[in-house]
Amino acid sequence: MILSCQESFLEINPFGSVSEATLSNEMGVNKLLIGAYSLLDGAGATGGGIWVGHSYLRGGDDANAGTEFGPSGYSAFLYTEFDQRIEDNWKFGYAAVGRANDVLRILPKVEDSTPEKLLQIEAEAKFLRGVFYLEQLVKFYRNVPWIDETINYSDGNYLVPNTIDIFPEIEADFTFAAENLTETKSEVGRANNWAAKAYLAKTYMFQHKYAAAKDLLDDIIANGQTSNGLKYALLEQYNHNFITRTKHGAEAVFAVQMSVNDGTTSGNGNPRDQYNGTYGGPATCCYGWLQATFDLVDAYQTDAETGLPLLDTYQDSPIPHDNGLSSAQPFTPYAGTLDPRLDWVVGRRGIPYRDWGVHPGMAWVRNQINAGPYNCLKNIVEKARVDTDRGTGGASNNPYNLIRFADVLLWAAECEVEVGSLQKAEDYVNLVRDRAANPEGFVKKYINPDDPLAGFTDEPAANYKVGLYDGQFVANGKTYARKAVYFERRLELAMEHHRFFDMVRYDGLDFDIKTTFEKLFVREGNEITNPSNNWLAGVFVRNKHEYFPIPQGQIDLSVDKDGNSVLAQNPGYN
Repeated sequence: MILSCQESFLEINPFGSVSEATLSNEMGVNKLLIGAYSLLDGAGATGGGIWVGHSYLRGGDDANAGTEFGPSGYSAFLYTEFDQRIEDNWKFGYAAVGRANDVLRILPKVEDSTPEKLLQIEAEAKFLRGVFYLEQLVKFYRNVPWIDETINYSDGNYLVPNTIDIFPEIEADFTFAAENLTETKSEVGRANNWAAKAYLAKTYMFQHKYAAAKDLLDDIIANGQTSNGLKYALLEQYNHNFITRTKHGAEAVFAVQMSVNDGTTSGNGNPRDQYNGTYGGPATCCYGWLQATFDLVDAYQTDAETGLPLLDTYQDSPIPHDNGLSSAQPFTPYAGTLDPRLDWVVGRRGIPYRDWGVHPGMAWVRNQINAGPYNCLKNIVEKARVDTDRGTGGASNNPYNLIRFADVLLWAAECEVEVGSLQKAEDYVNLVRDRAANPEGFVKKYINPDDPLAGFTDEPAANYKVGLYDGQFVANGKTYARKAVYFERRLELAMEHHRFFDMVRYDGLDFDIKTTFEKLFVREGNEITNPSNNWLAGVFVRNKHEYFPIPQGQIDLSVDKDGNSVLAQNPGYN
């Protein structure tokens, strides 16, 4: 018997692949959209994961990576255009953008949905594309090519230069999302119109478009609400922003949802930060990355009379620490006045580390000789909920705040300073400080230090004192007001991966990023007991180190028919 078949018989999709026809329906395009959302956690695609996390690549002056090598070469600006992790970060950014573009590319082919539903999917995809471009690419590299859904390898139009400013494209994506997304969502993790407005305001802040940002921020502060319908407000307790049992609150402008113990084979939740925390003792779950700098801890000192921060003098009176002391050696914690946010940000000796126990110092720190005596605390799972909230390898289901309402208020304060409304700026800062001053939100001593789960007393764990500004912004002028707002953002948002990028924004506006880093290299380098540490080798070059180099591997891959790369290297690099 002779058999025959058509050529189509040989057209078989690879095992595990999903065809465009399968995805060209409402269910399929929604799954593509969820796939795009999933990359907000920094992993799950080419180049993603802990080695390209903010805690490793961009510590600023509030954090260093820690572990055996101390501050990373990235924190000290010791890298070149050939660095593999800088290229991995680039690859992940464009993999994330690609997922948003896949949604937009498939969307016109979907016929089993309504125009209203399809508009929401389009707006969410453009929102995500804007987020990925701003957070993953522009903040790191600044000069990057705009790749949208019209760019396709098969069409031969994929060689896109990076010499055109893409901020207008990012603004357009966020504007479209703000104009078309609904105010509430049935799933709390989806972006709503207010999240889009907040991201548009953030985009303006990175361009110093203060008047445009102010208009948006005024609207957000007065009328904004979360995707689950709560009017934006500061939570009563600072710490409630960083734990699972109080998630989905009124401060969450846009929070990335995390999942663990959900039947998948990987740790999943918070992959970029899952190695943070202690490295020893009952709280151990990770590698002890993201350790606070000495300078950050010192910045939380307050004036004993007013409770205000020591804007210009905090470095003159360093807080005593236990660096180099074993846990068996005696140590008395600092008795001076402190901003209570410190002990929800940093694990330090003699202070309760959530409900895990009193921090014993060296026994819980990975390698003091290289990175100092402090642990990360902010997003660490509570012991009472560890069985449900922690996955494998230190992963957790704590939501990650990309933008929270305190961030919005402090952007608004910046804008008010720049337009000359100094009293209004002070009022916004005081809203944030007033929450910090709430005694209900202080870290408290344990009822029984030997049994932390027995609960807490009403006695503060340290000498906390926070005061409000009372006319100093107007009395002392714009330079003082700028400094106070910048300092407040550092205190409020510490270890949330904003600091370095804020420093780039501030430079030249009564802030000198080069001098700040030069002082940091000396202070931190001399505090670290290993004399061979990256801080002491650090060099910050202005108009170069504000951004990473364009990866040389990507330049080499972007050559046109004439043998010229369409990607230009960033200033200062070879």
